[in-house]
Amino acid sequence: MADDGFASGSTQIAPRPGRALGTNYWRLWVSSGLSNLADGIIKIALPLVAIQFTRSPTLIAGLTAAVTLPWLFFALPAGALADRLDRRRAMLGANGVRALLIAVLGLVALVDVGSIWVLYAAALGLGIAETMYDTSAQSILPQVVRPDLLPRANGRLYAAELTANDFVGPPLAGFLVATGVAIALSAPAALWGVAVVALVFVRGSFRIERSQRTTMRTDIAEGLRFLGRHQLLRTFAVMTGLFNLATSATLAVFVLYAVGESSAMRLSEQAFGMLLATIAGGSLFGSFVAEWIGRVLGRARALAFSILCGAMLVGIPAATANPFVIGAGFFIGGIGIVAWNVIVVSLRQRITPNRLLGRVNSGYRLVAWGTRPLGALAGGLLAQLFGLQTTFAITALVVLTMLGGMAIATDGRIDAAEREAA
Repeated sequence: MADDGFASGSTQIAPRPGRALGTNYWRLWVSSGLSNLADGIIKIALPLVAIQFTRSPTLIAGLTAAVTLPWLFFALPAGALADRLDRRRAMLGANGVRALLIAVLGLVALVDVGSIWVLYAAALGLGIAETMYDTSAQSILPQVVRPDLLPRANGRLYAAELTANDFVGPPLAGFLVATGVAIALSAPAALWGVAVVALVFVRGSFRIERSQRTTMRTDIAEGLRFLGRHQLLRTFAVMTGLFNLATSATLAVFVLYAVGESSAMRLSEQAFGMLLATIAGGSLFGSFVAEWIGRVLGRARALAFSILCGAMLVGIPAATANPFVIGAGFFIGGIGIVAWNVIVVSLRQRITPNRLLGRVNSGYRLVAWGTRPLGALAGGLLAQLFGLQTTFAITALVVLTMLGGMAIATDGRIDAAEREAA
């Protein structure tokens, strides 16, 4: 990998020297924000639509599992494709597929032939497209900005993505579903379409030059070997997998705890969306202070702080149904999530060769995100057997087990990994 972090032979336009992130970055930022606003609407709209068909915790949780299941069986091929294809074009194609799928689902709703199984099919298709998009999006960033600007670039991206996905999207989804299912599904289709237009204006080629022809199987194996031999990356992948297992279990069934007269919190759809938006409020704040937290506490202590915040996020509904207390816990949890992501993602982008980044990202996410469907199913099963509040308590304990990984993720090992990659 070249010293400036750009792929050899690529024709993308480098940002100006100094602290400027560059025009290409901000075009990517706009496209990502629009795409994540669509994601934020869909992730709330689908379960709200689903509870019109069923109140079964298992079936509702299964919908989340369907969206995240592709991270188990498609993540590795997606990573290999991200290192073979132009990463911008891969993102364009994925968003185009998502827009088409939701437009068709909106049409199905309009003619009133929907069912829970139609939602499952759409959720699975959206998950496959998301896997390709997210792997390419995370891999393209070191080709757009210099390595020393990655924490700032990631922080600004998280500000846009999480604000749109969790802050604006959820309450907007509640209002849209209340207006009509067809309208709620048409809006994200339009947003993904506009995101495609914004991404078209990102200049340059983002295909990695390949010195020899190889098979997909060989490419995937090379990425997995790099990840498997790197103790720090391997540890972070497992820790993130535990966190995603816990959050998926909680959020997959939280709608049953919060929405409706028979629920513990008795919230409306609109209030439910606003409550979840408190996570994004903390995330937005965290995106601007993550660098500062890492600098003041040191990266290892900042990661331990993030774990404690995450335990509060998933566990606080076990102790109370008060929406203000839960909202405060969600806000603090949002700060911790972004601090973790900015530190860990920036480190991974710095210490992984660019030609391997798609495959390493996908292998990492196979472990880190592949637990999401398992967590969603576990959340439904635990809620069915033991009740919702017990489920939330169990997930908090799972998050706290991540603290054991901090014995490996020390500041010394983080600094050594960066020196070795330089």
